[in-house]
Amino acid sequence: MSENIFKALSDPNRREILRLLGKKTMSAGEISTHLSIAKSTLSSHFNMLKKADLIREERDGTTIYYSLNLSVVEEVMATMMGLFNIGQSQDGK
Repeated sequence: MSENIFKALSDPNRREILRLLGKKTMSAGEISTHLSIAKSTLSSHFNMLKKADLIREERDGTTIYYSLNLSVVEEVMATMMGLFNIGQSQDGK
C-alpha cells in the first residue's frame, strides 16, 4: 500500500471528504457546504486524495464531480483489517 494513502488518511478533513463521498458522488461545491475550509484548501485535499488514488473525478461541463475509487478503498480496508487481525479467529483462520 502506498505511503500516499496513509498521508491522505492522516487528515480529518480528508477523512470527512471520503465519508461524504461514501454516501454519493458530489461536486466540490456540495462538499464545501459540509466543511468549514477555504476552497484553496479543499483543492489541496482533493489533490492529495487523487494522488493516493482514493477518489476519482469526472467533469460535466464546468462542474467536477468526485467519487470514491472503490477498488482502492476496499484494498485499504482489507489491508487494515488484516493488519489488526479483524475478521480472523484467534488462531489466524
